[in-house]
Amino acid sequence: MTIKVTIWNEGRHEQVHKEVQDIYPDRIDGAIAAGIKHPDFEIRRGTLDDPDEGLPDSLLNDTDVLLWWGHMAHEEVSDGLIDRIQQRVLKGMGLVILHSGHHSKLFRRLMGTNANLSWRESPAGDLERVWVINPSHPIAEGLPPFFEVNASEMYGEPFDIPQPDELIFISWYSGGEVFRSGCTWQRGRGRIFFFSPGHETYPIYHDKTIHKVISNGIRWAEQKHRDGRILENWHRAEALHPRPDGKI
Repeated sequence: MTIKVTIWNEGRHEQVHKEVQDIYPDRIDGAIAAGIKHPDFEIRRGTLDDPDEGLPDSLLNDTDVLLWWGHMAHEEVSDGLIDRIQQRVLKGMGLVILHSGHHSKLFRRLMGTNANLSWRESPAGDLERVWVINPSHPIAEGLPPFFEVNASEMYGEPFDIPQPDELIFISWYSGGEVFRSGCTWQRGRGRIFFFSPGHETYPIYHDKTIHKVISNGIRWAEQKHRDGRILENWHRAEALHPRPDGKI
């Protein structure tokens, strides 16, 4: 079955920063779309400056897995859009949060925390070694014991998130820090995967291993159990087992 994937990218850095334009001439979402292209995926793209903030109901309600990348315009995303996405996740839409999406309204809403962390950005970047600590997990399929990102923005602990349901990756940086760089949660019927490598001034989204992780994350997050009851607040008027005395 084809998985309907929507890649949402804020799309602002590509408009105002030439170095980002040079690295991602078709925007970050374009690089991701090209890297994960597969017959199993029907890929659509949207940005904050598109009509309906890039996610009209017709698209959102037709999405199996949503990828989210944002950074400099988190507060410009409307609360109404966040409400709609949250409800879609609770009803079973998969969600992959990438890099600085950790500080988005959406991720913080779903986590119930500020999602703060420590960070460092330098022109040359830090070497990031991503250790696969849960190799049996579907998101780790086909990956080596570790892989490296030669130039990355450092994300470090403490990371203000609820305890992950599953921890797939831990990153070590050449500056000495460590970070929980691949985490999963479930909210309602929806699966959420956070994956941190992906700063806009480095060509991380041209990396084949990064593409593999994101593709695996999409396949894992897609809701296979389609006939399950949606978790709604519903009135059960009649008791399953009436009282023996006949009283209500």
